[in-house]
Amino acid sequence: MTNTPTKIVYTARASVTGGRAGHATSEDGVLDLDLTAPKETGGPGTGTSPEQLFAVGYGACFQGALTMVAKKAGVDASGSVVDVAVGFGPEGDSFAITADITATIPGVDDAQAQDLVEAAHQVCPYSKATRGNVPVTVTGKGA
Repeated sequence: MTNTPTKIVYTARASVTGGRAGHATSEDGVLDLDLTAPKETGGPGTGTSPEQLFAVGYGACFQGALTMVAKKAGVDASGSVVDVAVGFGPEGDSFAITADITATIPGVDDAQAQDLVEAAHQVCPYSKATRGNVPVTVTGKGA
């Protein structure tokens, strides 16, 4: 199933040169960084990896979705912390990624936190984009 917005309200634009060992810039110049492969994959580990950028983007998007679904449930999740681990490794003749998301939500127990992260996983655009293609686990923890 394709999830297509009914209206595009924002478009992010970026340019990358040199691939995993290159440089990335956003159209507005706010993002401007060197990319390097991590030491674990034979790179120098001196810059940002694409997987780190994906983890940050997914985490920010997921927290927005979590805050939205929590508000509808009468929970203030503005103080929540979302940790994202993006795994990278061989898959067949190429490579693939995984994502593990853990959200810690103050003021709720573990069961309610799990319900909230599962609801967020249904509406988060990154979750929609990865569904059926990238193994994603979501864990909610109360605090």
